[in-house]
Amino acid sequence: MNIQYNIQLKPYNSFRTQAHAKLFCEPESVAELSDILKKYPDEKKLVLGGGFNLFFTKDFDGLIIHPAMKGFNIWYEDTNLIEIEVSASTNWDDFVEFCVDNHYAGIENLSLIPSTVGAAPVQNIGAYGTEVKEVITLVRTVDIRTGEPKDFTNKMCYFEYRDSFFKRTGNHIITSVVFRLKKLFTYKEKYIDLTNELKNNKYPTLREVRDAIVRIRTRKMPDYDTLPNAGSFFKNPYLTYEQKEKLIRLLPNATIHHVNENCFKTSSAFLIDKAGYKNKRSGMVGTYEHHSLIIVNYGTEQGKDIVNFMEQIQHTVHSQFNIWLEPEVRVY
Repeated sequence: MNIQYNIQLKPYNSFRTQAHAKLFCEPESVAELSDILKKYPDEKKLVLGGGFNLFFTKDFDGLIIHPAMKGFNIWYEDTNLIEIEVSASTNWDDFVEFCVDNHYAGIENLSLIPSTVGAAPVQNIGAYGTEVKEVITLVRTVDIRTGEPKDFTNKMCYFEYRDSFFKRTGNHIITSVVFRLKKLFTYKEKYIDLTNELKNNKYPTLREVRDAIVRIRTRKMPDYDTLPNAGSFFKNPYLTYEQKEKLIRLLPNATIHHVNENCFKTSSAFLIDKAGYKNKRSGMVGTYEHHSLIIVNYGTEQGKDIVNFMEQIQHTVHSQFNIWLEPEVRVY
């Protein structure tokens, strides 16, 4: 059991903010993870995957668990489907690449999302008309309070938009995920950016879809090594009918998606732009020049600087459009 003390967390969050963890461990198996949890029952705990969806504003007075479980195995396979169990620490895009190489369809639209496999269901990651909940059949975990294993079916995960049971409760550490993927692929138009990228290709292959998404994301997203960030910072807000009508009166060209009879969704990036924060910088923090939904770090190590800029955006958007933007990124 390799427990480390007073570990600097800057390398473990993509915003590269500075903080120390009192205790830090990297369990390589479910058994090792269970032993650690049982040995430190009273310590405050935080699970770190790739660190792409959180940052720190202060030291963490407890135990940081950075799982180091990798690999996969095939659960089930027939002529149409394959079910693969993938360990939590596996790089998400490496898994997507593996699936595309082997002609397994279902997660190609989630290409180049920075994540680990274990973090994917926590956030219910999604992009280009696809969410990871659509292909998950089972999530295997260890209870953070007892160290005992527990499996969750898809229904038990209570997936919602960028949300899940795991994110809401924080009581289970994901050790592996089982995905059900198709062996046959038929392209369906879901998202305008992807449709435009493939406009000269009516019947793209799985590889061509992945490559198109990688091109789009590369154009839109800053490199984490040169401009530290956490990807999309805010969720796209849901609106009531009344909020939708008011927004259209204020911004007739607002992007509106109909969800159901009294529920609509609009674009956070659009609202941020219209609130005056397109390519705006405040000190060492700002919005990315090619995509306002991304907050970038120009050189601060202080998480509070990012929080201050986040709150500026939230209050300005709310004062202008009466819509509160909820962070997708977790703040500690």
